[in-house]
Parts: sequence; C-alpha cells; structure tokens
Amino acid sequence: MKPPRLLTHRSSPEEEDAALVEGLRRGDRDAFETLIDRHHATMVRVARLFLRDRQVADEVVQETWLAVLEGIDRFEGRSSLKTWIFRILTNRAKTRATREGRSVPFSAVAPSGDEPTVDPDRFLPPDSSAPGRWASPPRGWETVPEERLLSQEALGRIGQAIEDLPDAQREVIRLRDVEGWSAEEVVGALGITDGNQRVLLHRARAKVRQALADYLEEAA
Repeated sequence: MKPPRLLTHRSSPEEEDAALVEGLRRGDRDAFETLIDRHHATMVRVARLFLRDRQVADEVVQETWLAVLEGIDRFEGRSSLKTWIFRILTNRAKTRATREGRSVPFSAVAPSGDEPTVDPDRFLPPDSSAPGRWASPPRGWETVPEERLLSQEALGRIGQAIEDLPDAQREVIRLRDVEGWSAEEVVGALGITDGNQRVLLHRARAKVRQALADYLEEAA
C-alpha cells in the first residue's frame, strides 16, 4: 500500500487535512490511526455531554468513526476535517439520546442565563453603604513570582478547578485553553452559537481564575 504523504511541522492545517483525507480515501491505516490518536479521547468527553453513560458514549464514538470512514468520499472541505468529524459525533449523540427516551438537556451545551460569573458574596450587599462594590477586590498578580504561578501545586489547583466546572464549561475551556481550538472549531464541534461559546468560556475562566486566586491567598 502506498504510504501517506508525509506531514511536517511546516504543513498548514489545510494541507494536513488534505493529506489525511487522501489517506482515508485510500484506506490508509496510518491516516486513520493519526485521527484516532488526535481526537478519540476528546470525542468521548464531548459525547458524554449528551450521554451520561460511558458505555453508550463509547458506542456512539465508535459509530462516528465508522461513519467517517463510510462518508469520507463525501467530505467537501467546507469546514476543517476535525469540525466535520465532531459534527457527525454530536448529531449521533443527540439522536441516540432521543432514541433512548432521554431528551438532550439544553443546559448540556448552553449556559444558564441566571448563573453568576462571580460569586455574589464578593460584592457588598444592597443594604450596605456602597451596594454592588467589591467586598474583596480581585488581587493583582503582577507581584506574584512566576515560579509560584507555574508551580506543580498551582497547576494542580488549576486542573482541579477545571474538573469541578459544570460539564459544558469544562469542555469549552478544555478545548479552547488546553487543546488550543479556535472559537469557530468549538462552535462547530458542540453545535452551539458563538454567543453561548463565549459565555461558557468566560464563566469557566472566571471560576478557574478565582480558584487560582484563592490558592495564591492561601500561600501568601
């Protein structure tokens, strides 16, 4: 079998997609394994936004991979290959949830309108002399040593804060800030609006930042 065209660190995303699509259409196992290595774990996490049962989520991911192989000849390149794969996944996850008599909760992929971004207790109460102002203003980090911000303990606190987030917020911040996805890719993968993506990311970042601030205050 003819080996896939080699990809280098200089390849553009479009060139990488083209090479992988070419490989998949030839039945190249290496191209398929490359995609599995890149996306499988994230696909399981996204599927579980809609399907709480891990086994069912795994099944949907496997079905998605089969659909990718069967439908690769119809891929037209209007979106990135990654976005195309995740759209198949989210559509199948939603369909599976509906088929099992479980409607997909809107809260799984869209933010609640009444959830505060910042803990209300950090502001002065309405009956105070300055209602709505900071009771404990956010601490500036300009004077915090870089080694403390990048310590294993600080990074561990950040990781735990991400794990503690609501499902949709957790996945959006992972995709954007950990895996480096663009806003457009997240919107396409999760099937949400750009506005919802921005709100979820903003709330997630605010909570993670607060967790880090709490750690720095404890360590001061």
